[in-house]
Amino acid sequence: MSRTKWYSRFAKSASHFCGRPRVFALAVGIILAWMATGPLFDYSDTWQLVINTSTTIITFLMVFLIQNTQNRDTEAIQVKLDELIRATRGAHNALLDLEELEEEALDAFRRRYQALASAARAELASGADDTGTPEP
Repeated sequence: MSRTKWYSRFAKSASHFCGRPRVFALAVGIILAWMATGPLFDYSDTWQLVINTSTTIITFLMVFLIQNTQNRDTEAIQVKLDELIRATRGAHNALLDLEELEEEALDAFRRRYQALASAARAELASGADDTGTPEP
């Protein structure tokens, strides 16, 4: 198994595991236990350093795991949206793979669709239907 597949599977499993209510409850329990030991350790610098270091390391590692999962999910959604555009009669195929465009081209598409939305809202306010396509 390649390293990429291993990491992808690990990141997905870890993200699913860490997102469970039980894991959240465990984290809250650890923090409560740490807080309860404060008087025992006289709220020392070492006592504070333990939680600060632990949470920093966990957060640092979780950022990479969550980002990997998020990237994969986003790519899957984009492919699904591209397929819907491709398979829909009358859809603009120029919108396929839109996320790969440069900012200026993306802004031009955004302005075009904002203008269409404004026109549709104006027509809706005057009693027209909000269905169909704006093209003749």
